Amino acid sequence: MGLGILEDRKLEHVPGTANVLESESKRPGERAAEREAGLKYDRTGKILLVPQPSDDPNDPLNWPLWQRDLIVAILSLLSVIAATLSPLLAADTASLAIYFVRDFTEMALLTGYHLLAVGLAGFLFVPSARIWGKRHLYVLGTLIVIASSAWGGASGTNYKSLLWARVFQGIGLAPFEALVNASVGDLYCVHERGVRMALSNLALFGGAFFTPVLVGKIAATLGYKWTFWFVAIFAGGMLGPLILCCPETTYRREGRFDIDTMGNLITAETRAVGSTAAEIEMKEGNGVLGESAGTSGEVERGGAEKTNDEQHVQEHTPPPPQKRTWKQNLALFNGRKTDERYLKLLLRPFPLFFHPGILWACLIQGTLIGWTVLIGIVLAAIMLGPPLWFSEVETGYMYTGAFIGALLGFLLCGLLSDSSARLLTRWNNGVYEPEFRILLVVPQIVLGCAGLYGFGWTASDARRYGWFWPDFWFACEVAGMVCGAVGSALYVVDAHRDLSVEAFTCLLVFKNIFSFGLTVRGFDWIVQGGVKNVFMAIASVQVGICLLSVPMYVFGKKNRSLFHRHNIFFKATDAVAGPVVDLWDRIVGRGQGGN
Repeated sequence: MGLGILEDRKLEHVPGTANVLESESKRPGERAAEREAGLKYDRTGKILLVPQPSDDPNDPLNWPLWQRDLIVAILSLLSVIAATLSPLLAADTASLAIYFVRDFTEMALLTGYHLLAVGLAGFLFVPSARIWGKRHLYVLGTLIVIASSAWGGASGTNYKSLLWARVFQGIGLAPFEALVNASVGDLYCVHERGVRMALSNLALFGGAFFTPVLVGKIAATLGYKWTFWFVAIFAGGMLGPLILCCPETTYRREGRFDIDTMGNLITAETRAVGSTAAEIEMKEGNGVLGESAGTSGEVERGGAEKTNDEQHVQEHTPPPPQKRTWKQNLALFNGRKTDERYLKLLLRPFPLFFHPGILWACLIQGTLIGWTVLIGIVLAAIMLGPPLWFSEVETGYMYTGAFIGALLGFLLCGLLSDSSARLLTRWNNGVYEPEFRILLVVPQIVLGCAGLYGFGWTASDARRYGWFWPDFWFACEVAGMVCGAVGSALYVVDAHRDLSVEAFTCLLVFKNIFSFGLTVRGFDWIVQGGVKNVFMAIASVQVGICLLSVPMYVFGKKNRSLFHRHNIFFKATDAVAGPVVDLWDRIVGRGQGGN
């Protein structure tokens, strides 16, 4: 039992578990097996690269770190712009209700249907990302954001036109909400992901919370139309860097390099897994570390002298593929990434809602995001009335606390995500468990749940507490939300990387449909129950959800083993999709070969 995580007795190597750090307690036989395997380490020679980079220069793990960071920076900036779409009307909902002569709920549905479109579009886009990669969806999403934002600004007083523009804005946002975290998983090894995952989540959440601060002032000064047109302008400005500097990150890696999903097979038999050691130039000697041929800065363990058989293998090993040129990387498609059929991939996320690890991530991330939407409803509906009588500008400024909270959450995750995982890995004799990421829920339960209780208590009596204390607790709630979102995303990528795309689809669908439901009923709920009673209830529910992290941490490894041995979820959906795919193949004359 490693640090409270129950060991699995069924599999010798559980997917997700990885021997990442050198441990002084390792037996000589284990060290010899690692040396013979030719596995790659980072520059220090102490951290095993998980997953292992291949020898293909087109493998994203072999790209220079500056290039990978540039890609994440561009995607994060686009995520900031795209994330502004969801709260675009948050600060001026009441004034727009007067402008369009609609009630408050109808105006809230401009955001509700937008969120619903995000969830449904993400559900349709993700199978395409699995088959053809993510680049074409990022470009398509950016183009849709530009066009729909220009459309929204030109809607005038036509409510239906604005509603459909909001729906298409949701479709444009979907690739960034669904796929950017998965791209971080494509580009980095386990020990490099924490800060980058925090950055990508900050881009989504920070952009969303800073938007109303600007929107209120822009709408009051220039009119609501310019809030849409500015999005179109900035998204258009990012289209060039996206096309020119962001090649496809999805890579069809051989299974032998995925030592995290295979369970880190460092055994006497690993020679076959790490047979590429003979293909890479390295310094020989007594444990001397040499630079590998890759560009990611990894090194490979030196070992005993090569035998004649190993030299023979090296002479007859085919050379790695040629590196694609910059011009070739401009293509939207560069081949299929899987042989799976679209319909099968389309249906696969549905049963994953019953996967304990995925369901836990949906609850940890999605519910607190939903409660944040509910706070936005309170700010728009309550703060504009007595006793504060806020204008749309002042209501927008109330989101300053949320933005500061998002920054605080980012800083906490940046400080804790990788450092805590490394510390726990050292305490666990160099063995990394994805459940170590669950500890990021601790800041969520402290900050997030306290923020919900505090906001409900103070916002219900604005005459006594004014605007500061509700805003302060709003900041705490958002900081906790970011920590939970980063922790759940990291856990999904590290524990279920082979399911990560489908898992992020589940997260996307859950949080957006849940938020849509709150926009439909949230205002009536608050009017009927009162701000204080409603938030006391939902804060208590959130505490219960956070406490689910305890059994998830303890039994997480057993859960990973169980569903690796019995992949009942995909078998069920494939059984449903199989006959339909067969029928389609017969109709188009493809026969059975496409399956």
